[in-house]
Amino acid sequence: MSESDDAAREFLRKADGVFHEYEQGYMDADAAMDAMELYVGELREQVE
Repeated sequence: MSESDDAAREFLRKADGVFHEYEQGYMDADAAMDAMELYVGELREQVE
């Protein structure tokens, strides 16, 4: 497995957590978007 594969798996794990928390009402839309922006940035750094 490559570093990019590991980074993608970690991103998906974190994204699933955000979606779950949002759907359960534990996180509002603004917080969910902030978290996703952070995770996309982390993924971008790891694969570039």
